[in-house]
Order: sequence, then C-alpha cells, then structure tokens
Amino acid sequence: MSKSTKIIIGVLGGAFILIAAGVWYAASTVDPAQLTKLLSSSVKTATGRDLKISGPVTLSFFPRISVSAERLSLSNASWASHPEMLNLNRIELDIKILPLLSQRIEVGSIKLSGLELILQKNTAGKVNWDMSADASNPVATSDSGQADSASVSDKLIFMDSIAIVDTQIQYQDPSASISSYQIKRLSLQEGGDETSISVNMQAQGQALDLSGKVGPLSRSFKQWDVSSIRFPVDLNLNLNGKTLLMKGEVSKAPKAIPTFNLALSSKAFDWTGSGEAVNQAPQSISTAKPVPAVRQTQKPQPNFLFSNDIIPFDALPQANGKVLINIAELGLPKRKPIENLQATLQLDGSSIEIPSLTFQMGKGSADIQINLSQINKANPELAVKGVTKDFVLENLLSRLDPSSKVSGGAMKLAFDIKTSGNSLHQMAANSNGKIQLSINQARMGTNFLNDAGDFVVTLLDSMNPMRKKTSETVLECAVAYLPINNGQVNIANTVGAETDRLDVVLAGSINLKTEAVNLTINPREKSGLTTGLDLAGLVKMGGTLTNPKAGINQAGVVNSAVSVGLGFLTGGVSILAENARSMTTKVHPCRDALHPWSDIYPGAQ
Repeated sequence: MSKSTKIIIGVLGGAFILIAAGVWYAASTVDPAQLTKLLSSSVKTATGRDLKISGPVTLSFFPRISVSAERLSLSNASWASHPEMLNLNRIELDIKILPLLSQRIEVGSIKLSGLELILQKNTAGKVNWDMSADASNPVATSDSGQADSASVSDKLIFMDSIAIVDTQIQYQDPSASISSYQIKRLSLQEGGDETSISVNMQAQGQALDLSGKVGPLSRSFKQWDVSSIRFPVDLNLNLNGKTLLMKGEVSKAPKAIPTFNLALSSKAFDWTGSGEAVNQAPQSISTAKPVPAVRQTQKPQPNFLFSNDIIPFDALPQANGKVLINIAELGLPKRKPIENLQATLQLDGSSIEIPSLTFQMGKGSADIQINLSQINKANPELAVKGVTKDFVLENLLSRLDPSSKVSGGAMKLAFDIKTSGNSLHQMAANSNGKIQLSINQARMGTNFLNDAGDFVVTLLDSMNPMRKKTSETVLECAVAYLPINNGQVNIANTVGAETDRLDVVLAGSINLKTEAVNLTINPREKSGLTTGLDLAGLVKMGGTLTNPKAGINQAGVVNSAVSVGLGFLTGGVSILAENARSMTTKVHPCRDALHPWSDIYPGAQ
C-alpha cells in the first residue's frame, strides 16, 4: 500500500471517528423535553398559535437525524368554532446530516399518521389557516427582513419523500356547511428527475385515486423564481372507477407566471361538481379525540333568483398556455351524460378564452365560445355566445328527468351576451346582448309544467287559465326573443306561443338589477268559445322573479271591450265578441316574435 493511500485512509478514518463522537455527544446531551419546549416557543413566536406535544419525543442521530413525536395539536384562530385547528397522532421526520455542513436543510422523509385538520372561513372572509395575524412577533417588512427570509428559503430544500395516512380534513364555509375529505394514503417519492405520486382518498363521498409521475417537486420548489424550469406531467385521475388522463408540461421562467400545455382526455368520466356539503359536526378519526359539534346557523332565504354570493374568480390560476379537453362521455350529477365534449382553454395571464366548446346530447349539438377576462380585478368581464341545433325538448328533458311527461319539441337556441361582475346577480344586472329560443310541436304534461318553479308556473297560469283543466298541453310553437340592455329585458311582443286552443303574446319588461317583473299577457282562444276563460285571462304579471304575482290587467280588459263597442260590465258577452273578432284577425305570435338567427349568432340559419 502506497504512502499516499495510507494518508487518505487515515484522514477518512479520523473524520469518521470525529463524526461518530459528535453524534454520540449530541445523542447523550440533547434533552427531548427541552426540544419540545423549543419547538413550542418557536411556533408560538412565528404563528401566535400554541403547539402542544402530549406524547413522547424521540431522537436518533445516525445515519440521519430522526425525530418522532406523538399526540400533537395546534390551537385555532380566536374566532374559530373549535379550540384546535390540527390534531396529529404521530409525526416522523428524517433530516440528512451532511447538507447541514453547508447550512442546507434536506428532509429525507416525513410521515404523518392520524392527521385531523379543521379549516374554516368566516363571514368576514377570514380563514383560520392564515396565521400571520395571530403572530405575536410579526416579521419586519424591512429590506433586511426580506433578505433574511429569502436566505432561509434558499437554504431549505423540500423533502424527498412524504407519506400521509389516516387523515381527515374538514372545511366549514361561512354558512356553517361542512365539506369532508378523507385521505387513506398519500405518497410522494422523489428520485432523479421525477416524483412519483400516489393518492387514495374520499372527497365528499366520492372515491378518488391519483397516480403517475411529475417533475422533481423539491427542485421545482427551490428554483421556482430562481431559474427556468420544465415540469412534465403524466397522471391518471380515477374518480368512482372512471379515468381521466392528464399529460403535458408546465414551464416557468424566473419572476414570470407559469405556462401550461396540457391535454386532458377520457373515454368516460363523471363530473361531480363541488359535491353536496353536509350540515353536520365533523366526525373525528378513531385515533383522535372527539371534535366539538358545530353550531349550525340557518341560511337566509336569497333575495334574488340569481345568487348574490361572490364567485371566487381570484382563485383561478393566472397563467399562460393551452389546455386541450377531449372527453367522449361526461357524466353529470343526476343527469344523463353528454357526448364528445371538446374544448380548448387558452390562458393569457388574467384572461381565459375558450374559442370553441362543442358537445352533443343525442342528435343535438352545441357550439359555444367563452371569454373571461380581468379575473384579477374587482369586476371580471365575461362574454359568451353560442348556438345549438337538432336538439329535441323530449330528449333534453329526459336527460334531466327520466319521468318527464314531454314528447317532441324540436328546439333551437342562440345567444350572445356580454357582462361583468363578481356574482351571478351582478352579471345579470350588467348584461347586454340577445337570446332567442324556439320550440315546435311538443306535448307537455301538466304535472311536468308544475315542476318548473314559481315564476314559470305563475306565467303559465296567466297565459292559459284553462291549463289546470286538462292533463296535457299541445304546443304548436313557442318563440322567445329577449334583447338585454344594461340588465333590462324589453319584450315588445317578442314572446309568443301557439297551442291547440290558445295564441298568447307577451309584452313588457324584466329588470335584472332588481329582478322586478312587468309583463302584459294577452291570450286569444282559437275556438271562439268562452269555456273556462273570463276577463282575468287578460292579465298583468308583476312582483319579482322569486316572488311573482299575477293580477287583472284592467287597461287591457277595457281596451278589449271598447274595441268591439261594448261596455266594461258586459261580462261574458265581451269575451264572446272579443273571441269572435280574434277569429277574423290573423295573428301569428311565433312568426311575429321570431328574429333572424344570424342577428343573434353570425352564420346561424
């Protein structure tokens, strides 16, 4: 053995002995109880919250620094419904030793067992996971403070491996409704240039599995605003046994918003929406202590048909790029699926454009364009237009309700609307544009019509006082042309319907700002008979969309009577004469109401 080799071996051996001695010294002198107090005081200083560790804390120093603790809890915000925001049965943490020599923290792995997390948002918009307001010693915002923060961030490297088991997350919204999520298993394992992901969970009663690979999470986290990164995505999302494939790439330049280029595809997938929130107390995991019941508050009745609740547009990602969607069959909650859904989302910073969204329902097809801009502003702007063809009312309603008593009804719809606002009510109030709907040759059961809601039922009763005396309505045609100007829908005899017994014309207005209704309804009986029809047939509909009211249109009754040279009090004779006059006057409510389709949607026939 050469002299130089002996020197190298000797140096390495001496270094090993020194490291071993240091580990032995640390293990023999570090007091877990003191460590517990240090962690609790550090958390208190940083967040203003109380960290309690009720179970044992253990340490080991070889081959890595390993820390484990049991029965941890973190106090909640002062205004929250529960005293504790977080309960954790056990945490195991491994920290690599050698990176510490370079003042870097590399977490080899972390494992959480029996995590119970309660998230809450109050009516003032505060969230209990924002701990900045609770911190007793807030971090200074000076340049030196920012530099220190950046320095710490640069020295912190994300963990190589994360394992989470037996976890329950509850979210309580301002109305006290609770959403529940259970994570049976979550695993992130980083190796080389990729991170393997495996998730098995229940979200609002829906079984969800996510598996696949993405780019290196720790490296991307560290370099997010430092250097350019390319982050491949290859994931399979399985929801209730149906799979959605997500492939593509996310890239980001320093100090710039990310760029997405993704493709989402599936042969069959179910859209569950946000799920039904349940008003119940959180159910604790068997290994965690019970959680106090939530005091539920009754949600007030809405003032408007179009909700005034704020839409969280600011939660939408600001990014560049493109997302392609291709789903052969998309299931909808309590509805039959739609077919051949294809869409392209073009992301451009604070705007999202969908130049073409197409889908089919039976033989019917729809083509829609959407542009949502200024999502980072107080009043985002929305433009949406589209056209449908070959839809049949019978097929459409059978998808919504298999027991629907409707047959036939070829229909067409076109719309072109522009608006702005941060709630459905604001958007309705600020809307401008045109909508036109036509339906031909349909038979509708009275029971079905009664399920359409207060406004529609009141409107139908006003249009056809004989409706309740028959089990079926034969609709020959119906046309509704609705021009909207700054939230005002002006109906100048542009809504008409023809049934086997009646011709009906509507005129008036609907103010979407106040949702006030002011409609005059004029039905004419085709048969010339007065059976079942009296002066109340000429009615005026008022109230609001949520509380409609129908009453006699006195002016209309008088004018109808005067027009045939009769007095107001002649009763049935007025009706008889009016009906006789209507038989000789050719009226075509549908034809008169219909506008050229190309006026609403360019190119439509």
